[in-house]
Amino acid sequence: MQAETIKVVCLGDSITWGFPHGPEYSWVRMLNDALSGEVINQGINGNTTSDMLDRFNRAVIKKNPTHVIIMGGINDVIWRESFDRITLNLKTMAEKARENGIKVIFGTPTAVDDPEPERRIKRLRDWIKEYAAENNFAVIDFAAAFFDINGKIRLEYLLADGGHPTREGYIALYAQIDLKVFA
Repeated sequence: MQAETIKVVCLGDSITWGFPHGPEYSWVRMLNDALSGEVINQGINGNTTSDMLDRFNRAVIKKNPTHVIIMGGINDVIWRESFDRITLNLKTMAEKARENGIKVIFGTPTAVDDPEPERRIKRLRDWIKEYAAENNFAVIDFAAAFFDINGKIRLEYLLADGGHPTREGYIALYAQIDLKVFA
């Protein structure tokens, strides 16, 4: 595929949108600046995977992209959605994309500086990696940016709320993207 034909929709929540700094400081903007093609930010603050699934047709399929990056799940965990509902939503989005000839890329949910939700988010990250491997979907391990070599959360990349990235955190998120995933 030629680089000029790449069109990527980034579907997600506030961490896709770029909260609180704005879309101009998001990892999506950095990706747009690096790719020869179009990158569309479809991050909405507060979205759960159910919200993302509800808007999938208009936010993704109607845009006719070559690729979709699906990144969500933290809000679901915070709102105590069931693991089964979250994974069903992610599977359904991936299947819809595949049925429409869109290459699926999953982004792993980032770190949360609170042990209880972080434990549940880790389970979701592990599931995403396993599901993606079984289905030949690419994965961008965004979460890796937030952990040091000892597995401790890099707090300098998180705001005081413990969940949203600092500007440096967004740069670290972008650094996890291997542009070859769009080849």
